[in-house]
Parts: sequence; C-alpha cells; structure tokens
Amino acid sequence: MKSKSSKIEIVLPLLTVLVDAIAILSAFLISYWIRFSFEPFQKIFPVTKGVPDLNGYLEFALMVIPIWILIFQSRKMYRLKRCVFILDELFIIIKCISIGILFAMSLVFILKGDFPYSRLVFLLIWINSIITITFGRYLTLKLEKNLYNRRIGVNTVAVLGTNEMAERIYEKFTVDKFAGFNVIGYFSTVTGSEKLLPGKNYLGNYHLIPQKIKELGIEKILISIPSDEHDTLYELFRICEGINVEFMYAPDFVDLMTSRLRVEEVDGIPFMKLKALPMNVWNRFLKRTFDIIVSLFLLILIFPVMLIVGILVKVTSKGPLFYKQERVGLDGQKFMMLKFRSMKIDAELSGPQMAMRNDDRYTSIGRTIRKYSLDELPQFLNVLIGNMSIVGPRPEREFFINTMKESIHRYLERHRVKCGITGWAQVNGARGTDSSMQTRIDYDIYYIENWSIALDIKIIFKTIKEVFFSKDAF
Repeated sequence: MKSKSSKIEIVLPLLTVLVDAIAILSAFLISYWIRFSFEPFQKIFPVTKGVPDLNGYLEFALMVIPIWILIFQSRKMYRLKRCVFILDELFIIIKCISIGILFAMSLVFILKGDFPYSRLVFLLIWINSIITITFGRYLTLKLEKNLYNRRIGVNTVAVLGTNEMAERIYEKFTVDKFAGFNVIGYFSTVTGSEKLLPGKNYLGNYHLIPQKIKELGIEKILISIPSDEHDTLYELFRICEGINVEFMYAPDFVDLMTSRLRVEEVDGIPFMKLKALPMNVWNRFLKRTFDIIVSLFLLILIFPVMLIVGILVKVTSKGPLFYKQERVGLDGQKFMMLKFRSMKIDAELSGPQMAMRNDDRYTSIGRTIRKYSLDELPQFLNVLIGNMSIVGPRPEREFFINTMKESIHRYLERHRVKCGITGWAQVNGARGTDSSMQTRIDYDIYYIENWSIALDIKIIFKTIKEVFFSKDAF
C-alpha cells in the first residue's frame, strides 16, 4: 500500500503539471481564435491592423508556460490535495493567473520585438486561462478521488483516541474513501473496556503504536484526545522517535484558537500537523537525484586523489585498504560504511572507541588523511549505492546508539533521513569529542526539519571550507 501511495504522489502532481500546461496553451489558442476568427466578437472589436501569425503567440506561450507553472508551484499548487473542492482552488488560480499575465505583458515590453501582440488577446488569455485551468484541475481532482475510492494510493492510517471526535473521524474516513485514508483501527490512551469504541477495530494502547507502525505499515496517526490528556502527546513523541510517521491532531475549539501550528483540513475535519515526514516523495526523489549526479561527478573528479591515498595507505601500514564498519542509517537499517583505513588493524581489540584528538591508534599516514577527511572519500560509493546521502546526520554504530539514545534528547530522530558524508553539525564545528553529543543532535534535528537542496549545497561548500581551514579536524 505504501509503494502505491508513493507512486500516486509522483504521478498525480506530474499529471497536474501536464494538464496545466495543456490548459495554458489551449487558453492562448482559444483567445487567438476568439480575437481574430470569431465573427460576433469582431463586430464588437474590429481587427484594424491585420491578423498576426499564430506561430508568434504559440512561441510566446511556450516561453510563458514554464514561468506560470513555477508561479503555481510557489503557491504549493502541485501537492496532493485530498478532498479539496474545486472552488477552494479557484481563488488561488485567479491570483496565480493574474500574476502570470502581468509577467507575460512585462515580458512583451522587455522583448520589444516587431510582432504585433494584442492587449485584447492578453485579456482573453487571462479569462480563458482561469476557465481552462480550473476545468483541468477539476478533472484531475475527480481522478484523484476516484483512485482513492478504489483504494489506489490511499494512506494507511490509525486513530488515537476514544472520545466523540475520534469516533467521528473513524466513521467519516471509513465511509469517505475519497479522502485518501484507509482507517485500519484505533488506539486508546487509557485502559478499560468502557473507554473503547464499540464495533471498531481496537489496536491496543498507544504504547503499541511503534510496534504496530512496523507491523501494519501505518503512515499517519490521526489524534483526537481531550485537553486533560495532552501529556500523552509528549510520551507519544518519545516512543516514536526515529520512526517515519505523520501525526495529525484534531484540536478542540480552544486549541484551534490559540495554536500557531499549521492546520490542515481533510474532508471537513481540521487537523494540526504535529509531526510531519521530513521529506515528501518529490523531495526524496530530488535529493536522491542530486546525490547520484554529484557523487558520480565527484568520484570521477577525485579518482586520482583516491588512487594516491589508496597507495599511501597500503604502503605505510599492514592491513586492508578499506575499513568496513557496520553503521545504522535511515529507519534504523544497518549497512556497511566504507572508509580508507586510517588506524592500525588492532585499534579496537578492547572494544568500540571514538577517535580522540591525540589518539595513538593512527597509522603514520592515518592522522593526515583524517585531518583533511580523505578517509571519507570512499563513502561516495555508499551514496551511489543508496546507503547514504552526501548531506545528512553522520552515521553511528549500534553500540554507541544504544548507549546514547536514552540520555540524549531526540537522539533517534536522526534516523528519519539518510545519514550523510557531511552534515549541518560538522560544518558548525560540532564534531569529534570536543563538542557535546546533544549539541550535535540539535544541529541534526535542525537540518531534518529545515531541509532543502539549497541547504545541502550550502553545507557542501561549508564542508570544503572546513576541510581546508578547520582546526578542529582530527
């Protein structure tokens, strides 16, 4: 179900972009026809300067379409809407088209070509674009709801709570399949049969949520609990650390009036999104594409450097060229991380140890290649394979995770994204044993909650600076 949901999250926005492009092009063609070929219109507004070539308007439309789509994207018009009525989008469409038409007219003024563009045609394009785009989006929304009615691309969800609102949520989304939710059951915050919802699938106490998420593939938890049970939310966050799941909260009136959290309405029920996925499908696709392109480019670029480092490692010490170590990554999955070996082969005979500033376990070349992060270069192969990302929280061994997850606040949250070769903590000097682990985790959480490709690029450039100018590397 989860993979089908992911496919829908890719296909439907792509389809909406295509439909918008066709709608804009159609608006140009219809407007041209009305202005220059529709006789009743010509009687009101006669053509006095001849009929311009259609190709001029088509070429201009092809320039305008990508810009208008970017304007729509800036208003978040290509997300899955779920139960949005077309009138809810109409006002946003009018605003976007108005901005787009002003931009198009400005473009005509800047180009100052000899082609005789008609101001009346642009007025018609504004009107017709609103009509064609609204109609196209109506069709895509109908398609989306039909897919959900057939249980294609729906999210697997569970309800947390046993009050009247929880019961209403359960029943409403069980009936209204077009909302895109497949309700598989509910959790309670208290024990006792008198607090359960009759006739509905009981999944257990909320402490079982982490286990049930993995067993049943739950993607969202729809929360409805009384105000006097809100301490339960803190406990829920704690037990679900490091698990990729969305929490959506249906607030009471007081919560709704006082909260600054973003409210999302689904089929008439307002939810506060308390915990969201760090990246949606499109962002994960964008980040993965970025990782593949950049890692391939860098592997080709740094191959001579890797060859030299490899020779130096083999010549200066006995043992394997690469150091393979099991690390824990996205969703707690284990993988073998590659590094050029910088320490002696018996460095951890007494057990796992973190590297220290004046560590005597380094080989003769090891301290140098670690200072300039040359030992990390083979990890671009991990990125290419898909175990790691170029940017993300640094991967750690299970031994250290088990010793820190209870004492470090929100430590497991770092497993909600792929681990990286470099990260926000590292470029801010939080690395090694000189900085507290809590500080490093705080930087990692900031990165997870504020991710963007622009931030990744910023971190990459700051990493280059750190490698050559940082005094904290060891």
